[in-house]
Amino acid sequence: MPLKKRRDREIENMKHIIIEAAENIIATDGIDGLSIRKIARQIEYSPATIYHYFDDKEEILNVVMQKGYAKILKAISANNLDNLKGKEKLVEMSKNYIRASIAMSDEYMNALLNTSQEALQYTSSLFKGASSQKPALSILYQCIKEIDENKNASDDELELIAQMIAVSTFGLIVKISVEKDLDEEQIERLINYFVEETVLKIAIINKKERKGKD
Repeated sequence: MPLKKRRDREIENMKHIIIEAAENIIATDGIDGLSIRKIARQIEYSPATIYHYFDDKEEILNVVMQKGYAKILKAISANNLDNLKGKEKLVEMSKNYIRASIAMSDEYMNALLNTSQEALQYTSSLFKGASSQKPALSILYQCIKEIDENKNASDDELELIAQMIAVSTFGLIVKISVEKDLDEEQIERLINYFVEETVLKIAIINKKERKGKD
């Protein structure tokens, strides 16, 4: 193997070890508990070694958060959604999102329930304009926009709908994650009922209400 290729592989392996250690620390101590020194102790290297691969803790946290979001984005962009539109797409996308989040509940809870500024720069999604800056919310926004009943809605209203769906979905995910003794059948019943009876009702703008606003 060429020396450069071997060196590149060694660098990637070391970065993987560092990120894995960071994820373990966040899982036990939360994002606030993450530090270069803790990572160094866990992997039995000096802090100086870690700085050789990452500029600072912020860069490490950024990689960790991106990995988590990649899993979520993969779920809501899955192949089974390609041929769906409007309400049908929203239903399946929402179910995929909830299942993926529950599958990584420790990562999800540590990130979404953290109130530090470091975490909020990644997780905040209720500010005006969030649908154009947050990838997951943007996908949800576009899906809601495709629903026939919403064709005359304003961009601001569509964003608010997306945010309300995100908030209510977050509540269900947290509750299921906390009640760890729920069996798979009950979890599926909760997910299906929530999406079909709650998400859809939030997403579809009532035409009578629309006339009143107009």
